[in-house]
Amino acid sequence: MTTNGTAAATDRSAPGASGRVDWVDYAKGICIIMVVMMHSVLGVEKAAEQTGFMHYVVMFAKPFRMPDFFLISGLFLSVVIDRDWRTYLDRKVMHFAYFYVLWVTIQFGFKAPSLAAETGWAQVGLQYLESFIEPFGTLWFIYLLPIFFVVTKLARNVHPLVIWLIAAALETAHVATGWTVVDEFCSRFVYFYTGYVLADYVFALSDRARARPALALLGLGLWALINGGLVALEVSEWPVVSLALGFAGACAIIVTGTLLARAHWLGFLRFCGEHSIVIYLAFFLPMAASRTLLLRFGVIHDIGLISLIVTAVGVAGSLVIWRLALAARANFLFERPDAFWIAPKKAAPSLQAAE
Repeated sequence: MTTNGTAAATDRSAPGASGRVDWVDYAKGICIIMVVMMHSVLGVEKAAEQTGFMHYVVMFAKPFRMPDFFLISGLFLSVVIDRDWRTYLDRKVMHFAYFYVLWVTIQFGFKAPSLAAETGWAQVGLQYLESFIEPFGTLWFIYLLPIFFVVTKLARNVHPLVIWLIAAALETAHVATGWTVVDEFCSRFVYFYTGYVLADYVFALSDRARARPALALLGLGLWALINGGLVALEVSEWPVVSLALGFAGACAIIVTGTLLARAHWLGFLRFCGEHSIVIYLAFFLPMAASRTLLLRFGVIHDIGLISLIVTAVGVAGSLVIWRLALAARANFLFERPDAFWIAPKKAAPSLQAAE
């Protein structure tokens, strides 16, 4: 979901024929599926008032699910951060602002009737306006990324260690104001900034995993035991521990993506990574629809299995929506129209690569 994309614009990466970095797409694919899984599983369990086996998968991934996404989002920022402000804001702010406004409106369109039945249409209107201050539902990630991009550019002349220590302290403080923007900024900025300032080391880690797969697998096994153990002991969210597990999990996803890319296994993960923003924007609809149908008709009774199916439908359904939109020439759903560009448009615009 990195808007600077996985297009290989840096000599730190080894691009394929398509100009993309294979392991980054695999890692992004893993990340986006974990995000869909979390929303699907918790949604099913809340509606059914039960938990299933997928609950434990979600809990295992919780320490690193968003840290790895944000760290990857910062990887290629050094390539574009020194561009003029107009171009930078177009690629890093307008890009996300367009999709946020569009898809928060779409989500409200689907949810408005049920919300109005509970609180009235006037309250629904207020909630819609509030969504531009308090991110709505699943869309908080693309609300927060532009803030990260702007803050990082503004602070680029400050010594990176100073910024990193402040960001790490904010994460460790576990700030809880009740405002998503503040709380998530404090919790996640350290990972995004680390991806930016330590990108060379991230690519070096990938190179080492590719060169020594057996050692990489051993490291992944050890990480899984430690991460799972700390989650089971309910200490994974302790100060400092949460920071360490966030970075350890992000490294694990990078190594996993590298090994999968090396072996050319599970290509669907790479495809999901290449189209991660498509999945992120559209998965809510097939996810909610499949959850409602499966729970209403009661054909399947295992909550874990229902959660797994809803996750799969959320991912696949979003890609179907994307293909249908393209076939219907409704490209504006997933591509920013010319009218919403404030800087000269690239010759070959890409949804993932707002360079």
